Amino acid sequence: MRPVAHGLCLPYIKRMTDTLHIVGGGMAGSEAAWQAANMGVQVVIHEMRPNVGTFAHQTGLLGEMVCSNSFRSDDSEQNAVGLLHWEMRAANGLIMATADKHRLPAGGALAVDRDLFAQAVTDAITAHPNISVEYGEITELPSDGSWIFATGPLTSSSLGQAIARETGAEALAFFDAIAPIVYHDSIDMDRAWMQSRYDKGETEEERTAYLNCPMDKEQYDAFIDALLAADKTEFHEGETAGYFDGCLPIEVMAERGRETLRHGPMKPVGLTNPHQPEVKAHAVVQLRRDNKLGTLYNIVGFQTKMKYGAQTDVFKMIPGLENASFARLGGIHRNTFLNSPTLLDGQMRLRSRPNVRFAGQITGVEGYVESSAMGLLAGRMAAAELLGGSLHTPPNTTAMGALITHISGGAEAKTFQPMNVNFGLFPPVDGLKSGRRGRKDRYKAYTDRAKADWQDWLAPQAVIA
Repeated sequence: MRPVAHGLCLPYIKRMTDTLHIVGGGMAGSEAAWQAANMGVQVVIHEMRPNVGTFAHQTGLLGEMVCSNSFRSDDSEQNAVGLLHWEMRAANGLIMATADKHRLPAGGALAVDRDLFAQAVTDAITAHPNISVEYGEITELPSDGSWIFATGPLTSSSLGQAIARETGAEALAFFDAIAPIVYHDSIDMDRAWMQSRYDKGETEEERTAYLNCPMDKEQYDAFIDALLAADKTEFHEGETAGYFDGCLPIEVMAERGRETLRHGPMKPVGLTNPHQPEVKAHAVVQLRRDNKLGTLYNIVGFQTKMKYGAQTDVFKMIPGLENASFARLGGIHRNTFLNSPTLLDGQMRLRSRPNVRFAGQITGVEGYVESSAMGLLAGRMAAAELLGGSLHTPPNTTAMGALITHISGGAEAKTFQPMNVNFGLFPPVDGLKSGRRGRKDRYKAYTDRAKADWQDWLAPQAVIA
């Protein structure tokens, strides 16, 4: 007798004859494939790159990062996304294991070398005996077989139209932006310095994980003026989708008020300029290492819709970046996602076509970690079904359970928008009062309960003869 894969409830195991097809080799698709393959299911990943490219991807590698190189906070006791990291590690997730192997200093955040990360994900997937990869575009929703569509925010036009035909409604959309990347050797370190906010981190490398460029009030005001006046990419006629608040272009933030950036990505608190320790900066632009060699740095929070020529002019106004060379400029793109509360059930299946599941950012979660987590669940659920059993949805007291509950009916369909994981999605902990003074204890109670419930969900629930 041996236990079945974690979280399964299998009354019997049938001979494996079916194959799980996964469309999309990003983080969600790769994680789904990994989980299903480790449960003994044969998996085929269908990836349209490099045959069919996108404006944002640079390679044909699986798990390629196209925006930030950060998985955000790694604090599993006080932060909901850090808790999600913990849950994925406990479930032997490929994405988190790979991120841990290729992490870069980033204070309390988990950042990675994006090239090494994508190559490692690709190597792990292609080496798995139960996974094969086929390169080519899928343009229709199949009527039979077991499928997971994890095509992400850059779903191809043909497939998007097929989804719209099936659901009877156009996919919702918002506009997302990416930040520029700068060559480190082009930064003036006589003006900039290395320091994590509040010197956060256990090692010297972690305490100096960010590169900081200070601005006085005159420089900040001139920067805001140039930002507001710069040529920007405009939407096409008829495109009315809004932005996701977690990834706003800096121009949109500046339009909300001249001080918005100074209290957002350019806040100067917790930093001391060693070149002028007695002078408090009015604002600070931070850059984070983007690769293991330390040759590339991305400008934190500087997603932009400025045209390329305007970007170089405006960003070179930042002290220390006057002679900056850019490995990549920023950009803006249209992200598509489903109105999942009306279209998906608690098993992530399309209600009108139950042989099709969706996973990742197209379901209306936002962020690398959240997308990967939905891939993890979709892969396990699909594999359980192919193996003749079922997999219970994790409780909404866990980070993964809170996310899947939100997208499968917990959110208001009329106002549904992409969502990062946050403690507002969790049911309250009995006996705890709200308010800022008790927030630390409250968040710890959320994470303690989630970890216990997640471990219970992962525990073997049945046996195979």
